Amino acid sequence: MRIPKIYLETTLFNYYFDKNRDAHADTKKLFDEIKHGKYEAYTSTYVFDELDRAPEPKRSKMLELIADFNVITLIPDAETLLLAQHYTNSGIIPERFRTDALHIAIASVKDLDLIVSMNFGHIVKRKTKVAVESINLSNGYRRIEILSPMEVVENDEK
Repeated sequence: MRIPKIYLETTLFNYYFDKNRDAHADTKKLFDEIKHGKYEAYTSTYVFDELDRAPEPKRSKMLELIADFNVITLIPDAETLLLAQHYTNSGIIPERFRTDALHIAIASVKDLDLIVSMNFGHIVKRKTKVAVESINLSNGYRRIEILSPMEVVENDEK
């Protein structure tokens, strides 16, 4: 069975360390599942750019998390920029939140299986999921799932 390739958007690195957030436990569990080989984890230089704006010592801890869990860093290319432009031109993602479009685009261009995020403003929402699927398919990319950690991790309760 093929291991799913997942894109970890910036919010997950924050939620991992923020014990007061609702999704903290599920985010930690997701990283545990990554550690145990259930997922192949990816992020991008866009995440690094956003994490660089975080205050210390949190910034260093979040960057260490990427290294500790062997998260693969994707490098953007012209194809990523073009697909992100389709998302913003269509109005799915406002231009001022272009980085959100770039996260979705790089995961789509690099043929990952899903994006995991806690960004409910522009990424993890029905409108975005439907429009991204339509734009991806019309531009020769396959469907990519966009989910929160709560939708991804295994629930041990019976």
